[in-house]
Amino acid sequence: LAKRAIPVTREYVETVTPMSFQAAAEYTISAFGLRESPEDIIAEWRAMAADAYAHRVGLKPGARDYLAHLRSQGVRLAVATASEEALYRPALERNGVYGLFDTFATVKEVPRGKGHPDVYLLAAARLGLPAADCAVFEDICAGIRGAKAGGFYAVGVYEPYCDYEKDEIVRTADLYIHSFHDLLPAAGIEG
Repeated sequence: LAKRAIPVTREYVETVTPMSFQAAAEYTISAFGLRESPEDIIAEWRAMAADAYAHRVGLKPGARDYLAHLRSQGVRLAVATASEEALYRPALERNGVYGLFDTFATVKEVPRGKGHPDVYLLAAARLGLPAADCAVFEDICAGIRGAKAGGFYAVGVYEPYCDYEKDEIVRTADLYIHSFHDLLPAAGIEG
């Protein structure tokens, strides 16, 4: 939208955040009277996302140390994501954490998105664990609701872009953290 000098409103963000790329593109075209096709908008978004994940997307504060700590304790780790491998893999590799994960699951592999437990259940199954033995860390409310619906322990993680739903995340999650530093043992772990 910035490329088209269109301001991004809170209402727009709230509307498109839980949508698929197709639905969000159709909504965006309709809402702003754009002339591009949904396919053109999606291609533009994918190119922007690929560049961001490859070059700019970082880890949340303390995440690398927390993941390393969990691995050192023998905890098995999975990624359950709405992103495609072409997006998440470069970001995780560049940030030095890709090898810490045992398995990956994407919403493209399941019938429903993150507002439902499907992707989390797939990740747990790939780890060979029941949902009750897993924690899901999410920064969007739909993800928290989906994890809770699947019987997972749900940890809400602060994300500035999701401030508009922070109160609901705090109410819905089993635990809410501002940073992964909140979960690190005090004994000598920094980052």
